[in-house]
This record gives sequence, structure tokens and C-alpha cells, in this order.
Amino acid sequence: MSDSVVTISPNDLDSCWKPYTANKQFKSQPRIFVAAEGIHYLTDDNRKIIDGSAGMWCVNAGHCNKKIVAAVQEQVARMDYSTAFQTGHPGEFEVAAKLALMAPGDLDHAIFANSGSEAVDTALKIALAYHRLRGEGNRTRLIGRERGYHGVGFGGTSVGGIVNNRKFFGPLLNGVDHLPHTHNPEKNAFSRGQPKHGADRADALEDLIALHDASTIAAVIVEPMAGSTGVLVPPIGYLERLREICTKHGILLIFDEVITGFGRVGAAFASERLGIVPDMMTMAKGLTNATVPMSGVMVRSGIYETFIESAPENAIDLFHGYTYSGHPLATAAAKATLEVYLEEGLFERAREMEPYWEDAVHSLRDARHVIDIRNWGLVGAIELEQIKDKPTARAFDVFLRCFDKGLTFRTTGDTVAWSPPLIIEKSHIDDMVSILREVLDETE
Repeated sequence: MSDSVVTISPNDLDSCWKPYTANKQFKSQPRIFVAAEGIHYLTDDNRKIIDGSAGMWCVNAGHCNKKIVAAVQEQVARMDYSTAFQTGHPGEFEVAAKLALMAPGDLDHAIFANSGSEAVDTALKIALAYHRLRGEGNRTRLIGRERGYHGVGFGGTSVGGIVNNRKFFGPLLNGVDHLPHTHNPEKNAFSRGQPKHGADRADALEDLIALHDASTIAAVIVEPMAGSTGVLVPPIGYLERLREICTKHGILLIFDEVITGFGRVGAAFASERLGIVPDMMTMAKGLTNATVPMSGVMVRSGIYETFIESAPENAIDLFHGYTYSGHPLATAAAKATLEVYLEEGLFERAREMEPYWEDAVHSLRDARHVIDIRNWGLVGAIELEQIKDKPTARAFDVFLRCFDKGLTFRTTGDTVAWSPPLIIEKSHIDDMVSILREVLDETE
């Protein structure tokens, strides 16, 4: 990224309604990026900004990676589009095969979509259809978790458990229930890595099973680490216990690894790091390094084979898909991205960098207004004391002032959420900590 990049500011901000944004505030004080490289953005006033959140948990290999950019450029010049319905192109099969090798256990089959939201809705529909094909069509109930985030489709919003994402949109899907969240600051505040207390919270699933009866429950969906709600790291043994209960009662377990996939927690997937094989696993974000939108669902062989073997000859086996499923540009980006991850050893690098990252993030424990710190892999959360009767105000103010000093990141509630590109250097981590501490020290 050259400092001589020509910067252009838009002259009309009004027509664009930005998502998950305080539009009135933003348009009075716009923050416009015009270029990016490595771990930095460049603003329209020619300032370098450290990307402390890898875009939105997704630019794991750093911005504008040359190999990924070249792959997309070459593909768009050769073939711009090919439908995934009844025809195919080499890229979608190559990426699926690479993912099958990378995913744990017998998660050997991939179906592609375009966003994490679409991947979640795809997985939920597969779960319902799978039980019906097996003669258990009464299994229609879906179980999510409080404070969970599974995108913004009707299915994902229904199983999600973040209040503001739900309350404006009516009753959503019927037949949905939620597990309690795992956050326990009384026992686990300032935990390093996975907290020690909370595995027993998985037993709440047995209570829901007693309430609804296992024969009515199709699937349980959880994020291994709840990211968008403020980085809630799974207690030791919690996810393993969920796996045991689901297996016992014939309930499908879906891991939403849209955030935790592709090195974010120091392994290809959180399920790999924990040694757990879910029945389905959603992915997006880091799949293409965010260069082109793409998502997917990895499905265990037994589920896939149930659909294939149940379909009459020459008949469609899954009545689901999207116009842009397995888009040629997306698969070109994904293929190159997966190769970059392996060639540069980024998953291993993230695991090796984790101790330094952990120490750096926890060094903020004595900073003003900090009430908790959480970390796992190259993810960190610095939770701030809420201003009375003004939830989110303190973290948003800190975000704005850090941006002015050259650092951007995600905020959720009053939590600063960090998840930098996996190529980050120790000096960049030091800069992130220094900027945030300076801003916190100045915060009334």
C-alpha cells in the first residue's frame, strides 16, 4: 500500500443505509477507507489504521494478499459465472476436496453459499430434512443459545440469542428454544484461554430435552466461541459435554465456525483444537480471506449419504441452494486462500503467537474501566465498565478515539473485541495495546 494512493471521498453519504451502524453519527463523522495492505487500512485523509479486527473477523491472511488477488483476477478474465444447478466448474470441486481434508473427522462433504447467515440457514434446513428422510419428521425443534449469533436470516436470527437482533422482528420461527449462555464473570473473570468453570452449563440441554422430548428436537447449534456477543470462550469440557448429550439423544450438533474457522483460535477449526466432530459445521469469513463473499456447510458422510440414497434416480436430492453457490470468483479466492494458509503456516503461526498475544491483552488488566479480559487463540476481549444507564456508550467512545489514534476494531456492548490478521507481528500487538491503554487512561 503506497502512501501516494489517490484518495477520493464520496460527496453524498445520504443514499446508503449502512448495516449495524449508527447512521446519523457516522454520516456526521464518516470513517472512510480507500485502500488496504497487510494489517493496515488507508483512510481518505491518507492515514494508516491498524486493523485490529481483521476486517470483521475475516481477513486472516492480511489485506490484498498478492496470490489471492491474482487468482481472482485470472478467474474473472477466464469465466465470470457458472450456475451450480445441474452444471459445475472445477473450482467448486477443488475447494470442497481441500475442505474435506482440512475438516475434522468425517465432515467430508461441502455445500456452498455466500455468507455466514446463508450457511446457518442451510445447515438448519439440512437438519430438518435429514430427520424427515429418516422417518423422524417430528424432529422439528431447533435449539440455540442465549447470546449466540448465527447471522441475520430468519433461521439464524431465531436460534440466535442477542436481544437487539431479535426483538424488532416479531416471533420469528416457531419451535425454537435456547440454552443458557456460558458467561460467568463471578468465577471466570480474567481467565486466560478456556475458563475452568462452566462445563456443567451444558447439562441444561438435558433439561430442554426433558421439557420438549428428544423425539421433537432436530438440532442444537452453537458457536464454539461466541464472538459477536463479546468473545465468550467455551469453558473446559462444555462443548465435549454437548457432543455427548446430542449423540445420546440422536440430536444433530452444529458448530457455527464462521468466526472460529481458518486459524482464528490456533487451528484450522475450533472443533479440531478441541478434538470434537460436530455433525455439521458452518464456515465463511476466512474461507476466502473476505476477498469474495463465500460460505459453506461441512456435512458428515452419513448425513450426505442419506440424501443421496433417498432420492429417486435422476431426481434432485436437496431442494436448496443459491444463485451464487460456488461462484467461480469465490472458489478461486477460496482455493488460493487455503493454499496461502498452508504455505505460510498461518494456523501454526497463530498458535505460536498466542502466548505473546495473551500476555499483551491481559497487560491491560489494570487499565481504567477494565472489568474483565478474555482470550483464546488470536482473539481478545477487553470488557469495560458500563456508564450508568448508557450501555455501549463507553466502548463506542473508546472506539472513536482509538480510530483517531490509528487503530480500529469491533465493539459489542461495552466490550472491545480484537481479532487481528494472523500475519500480525509482535510490534503491531504492542501498538494496539499502547493505543488502547492511552485512550482508556484519558477516559473519564
